[in-house]
Amino acid sequence: MRRSIMDVAIVGVGLHPFGRHDGVSGLAMGVQAARNALHDAGVGWSDVQFAVGGSMGGVLGEPQAPTPDALVGELGLTGLPFVNVTNACATAGTAVDVAAQSLISGKYDVVMALGFDKHPRGHFNLGSSFAGLPSWYAETGMMVTTQFFAMKTHRYMHDHGISHRSLARVAAKAYRNGAANGNAWRRKPFTEEEILTSRMLNYPLTQYMFCSPDEGAGAVVLCRADHAHRYTDRPIYLRAATTRTRRFGTFEVFSPSLAPDSPDSPTVEAVRACYEQAGVGPEDIDIAQVQDSDSGSEIIQMAETGLCEHGEQESMIERRETDIGGRLPVNTDGGLLANGEPVGASGMRQIHEITLQLRGDAGSRQVPGTLRTGLTQVYGAPGIAGCTIMST
Repeated sequence: MRRSIMDVAIVGVGLHPFGRHDGVSGLAMGVQAARNALHDAGVGWSDVQFAVGGSMGGVLGEPQAPTPDALVGELGLTGLPFVNVTNACATAGTAVDVAAQSLISGKYDVVMALGFDKHPRGHFNLGSSFAGLPSWYAETGMMVTTQFFAMKTHRYMHDHGISHRSLARVAAKAYRNGAANGNAWRRKPFTEEEILTSRMLNYPLTQYMFCSPDEGAGAVVLCRADHAHRYTDRPIYLRAATTRTRRFGTFEVFSPSLAPDSPDSPTVEAVRACYEQAGVGPEDIDIAQVQDSDSGSEIIQMAETGLCEHGEQESMIERRETDIGGRLPVNTDGGLLANGEPVGASGMRQIHEITLQLRGDAGSRQVPGTLRTGLTQVYGAPGIAGCTIMST
């Protein structure tokens, strides 16, 4: 009988802490995350039949950046098939999607998805060829991504009545949650006033409303659901995993122009397919991890993932409904704002957090009550999104 995504279980997750780790290579971080996930699943590397790894270091032109498959030299030369993926900030989400599809095909029983990166300090320095654009686009400074996120946020605030105070509240929540997360980079809480009065980078977004590139790694072990109890008595089921690219006219990173009519974003299309695949709706989601490259992005993604209507975020945030003790907790581990973004690992971090929360293992940041279903969403340049839905 043909299998569905509902036959995939998460039996192990692992992280290397995010931040700055002088003297530790990205490869070493990836190895640690993989070993942590294997230990969590109670399996050895030799039990893994297929693996997918993601990293953006080589694409970003970082010197001596290893390819993900170099991990086999440290984990063991077992001859398993290993696929490298690069999909900007959606890299890890794509890796999980590919790994899950390998199980659904019936070809493998136990697989791993992992991601790591070690980015230098400062903003990403991308050439225009990354997005298939002419050289003048980069020469005029348009490849600096903070400009895109600021423009998109400013337009969204105008269209949907979002205040500067809400931007600060989202960031303050992220730093509070990060302070309770031993794997986070930014673990110092900031007040809303400190965030609002920090240095303006690209209006309306201040310094503490943006995430930063950094270092870290994450991994997840997946298996056939009917084998899950061989490894754990608390499996988390991957109900859906989807990836979508942009359509003509959407407002994306590095868009050189805009069409008169704007179609649905890749996030909207990815999450719509995810809900359909999982057989659930936004009303079934108890907890979410969404792309918060900046605090405006979290607000936008809340609506694009269907968790609220456009414009409802203002009152939700004011009532603290997205806090850990709120009605719909969002980015409970601090998100990108507190953890930073090693691109290949950030989606793995999201899945790691939802897994811990659904298990009830998130410690001081554990959401109270019974959690049954969680959602993750990643978005990357030049316009690609990935989404997963997970449940107990």
